[in-house]
This record gives sequence, structure tokens and C-alpha cells, in this order.
Amino acid sequence: MNRIKNVRFMAFYKKQKMNGKWYPRSFTVGTMDTDQVAERLSQISTVSKGDTYAVLLGLGEVLGGMLEAGYSVKLKGVGTFYLTGRAEGQGVDTPEEVSGQQFSKLQVRFIPEYRRMQNGQVTGRTLVPDKVEWVEMELAK
Repeated sequence: MNRIKNVRFMAFYKKQKMNGKWYPRSFTVGTMDTDQVAERLSQISTVSKGDTYAVLLGLGEVLGGMLEAGYSVKLKGVGTFYLTGRAEGQGVDTPEEVSGQQFSKLQVRFIPEYRRMQNGQVTGRTLVPDKVEWVEMELAK
């Protein structure tokens, strides 16, 4: 999806006190669900909302199967999904004792697609707006 250049995107924050100091804490204003994503995708494509919805419902199963098989999954215009394991607790004394049983957590990680200049500097990410206007939101009374 192409973004409109020179448009500011809003992100929201609330004031939060931690350890005697005040900081901004970012937050979201809600959650968009599969139906809403399908609706928006159907508006910018030639695919019906129902067909788009069906594909989105199957996406999790397909990605999960690919990740389970040991692959990372790169979706053009979105980014790359991959699994990582985290070993917590006590390590072992020798390489021969290392095993997969030491992993206590399995997580799906995500890296948004990005563009680089010739010098290797990242110039933009597809899911991260170039310009963000931070807006303070006060708690509803």
C-alpha cells in the first residue's frame, strides 16, 4: 500500500510517572479486526470483501505451518516473520549437554519491510510512518 507523502500520521501518548519522573507512554486508541482489514483491502483492490476475509483467516494457519517447518516468512510490503526460542534458567557446563529442552519460550518475531540507501542506511519501513505527530490524550472522565 502506497502512503501519501508529506502527510502526518498521529500517534497517541499519556503522561506517566515512574521513579519520580514523568514520561510519555504511547498507546493505541483501539483495535482494527479482520473484518475491517478485509473491508479496506477490498476497497483498494479488485477482490471482494468476502474473498479477502477468507484469505486473511487462512493466513495465520499458513504462516504457522511455514514457521513450524523452520522457515522465516517474508511478505512483500509487510515484513518478515520468524520464530525464536528463549533459553532461561541455568546453563549447562559442556556443549554435549546443550539440548532443545533448555528452551522455555517460543516467540514469533517480526521485522517490518524496510528500504536502504546505497550506503546501507535504512530510509523507511513499510509499517512505520516517516512522520508522526504525537498527540496527548487525557483519560476520559
